[in-house]
Amino acid sequence: MKIKALPRSERPVEKTITKGASALSNSELLAILLGSGTREKSAIGLAEDIISKDKSGISHLAESSVQELMSINGVGQSKAARVVAAVELGKRISTAPRVKRMGVESSDDIARLFIEDMRYEKREIFKALLLNPRGEIISIETVSVGELTSTLVHPREVFSQAVKRSAAGIVFVHNHPSGNPEPSEEDIKTTERLVACGKLLGIVVIDHIIIGDGQYCSMQSLGLMDVMTD
Repeated sequence: MKIKALPRSERPVEKTITKGASALSNSELLAILLGSGTREKSAIGLAEDIISKDKSGISHLAESSVQELMSINGVGQSKAARVVAAVELGKRISTAPRVKRMGVESSDDIARLFIEDMRYEKREIFKALLLNPRGEIISIETVSVGELTSTLVHPREVFSQAVKRSAAGIVFVHNHPSGNPEPSEEDIKTTERLVACGKLLGIVVIDHIIIGDGQYCSMQSLGLMDVMTD
């Protein structure tokens, strides 16, 4: 069966986009690298031929050369080169030293990351720091940019990346263009709503930091977060 004949949700590329590469079989992953099959076989069928060439399965690809892969009917130079290049890239990734992620231990650490960039902004910008279980920053996401003094923050946008990246904790940061970092009633209500959503998702809302003109305010330091998490 040609890949185009499969339901769209079952095609390797579409599955990768909607479900992630981990949801694909070895044949489907290899089919994406091949890009196309032959008149007689789909890319998945051709991938199955490559994998079954040796009893060790995909393991033999680690040592296969372009010439060896080209000995398989339907595999030309380009297909063979892409597979060999992907295998080599995988080897390099597996042996590359891991970059140490930045850790945050206090509201001071977080404020220092943003205070110079955000203190001069004319619009409110709402950001989310996603943290792993060790308190290291996974990523920093810009959730929304508001009109001068108001920012609309929806839990869907706030937590979508946190769920996708399996974050254990999250810290919110936004600025007050007025320069006064004290939390407004709207800030407190928004944070309460986000804390409640975090509980449902199993993601701890650790703090909400408001940046002013050269100063900041931490809701955690003010004791507001303790009330919300009770």
